[in-house]
Amino acid sequence: MFVAMNRFKIGLGHEDEFIQIWKNRETYLDEVPGFKSFHLLQGPSNEEYTLFASHSIWASEQAFQDWTKSEAFRKAHANAGGAKKDIYLGPPQFEGFAAVL
Repeated sequence: MFVAMNRFKIGLGHEDEFIQIWKNRETYLDEVPGFKSFHLLQGPSNEEYTLFASHSIWASEQAFQDWTKSEAFRKAHANAGGAKKDIYLGPPQFEGFAAVL
């Protein structure tokens, strides 16, 4: 199992807008071999931002890597952020984890 996460710092007051972007986007993940599940997680807020994480579970790291090189990935990320980029405080930070137990 492999867990892929992207952490996003979202400007205060833009949380609902960010959630709507994710609710309304087509991910094409159902077309990808090895994909298991996806969650968008909302974390704590501070005086600057609210932390979010996209969390996807894959059968293997190779399945995730294959996704990142696929046409489905290109389609899903074609308009990532779009005109809404002002809500992001910096680029997402990727974290990948392989299950060891």
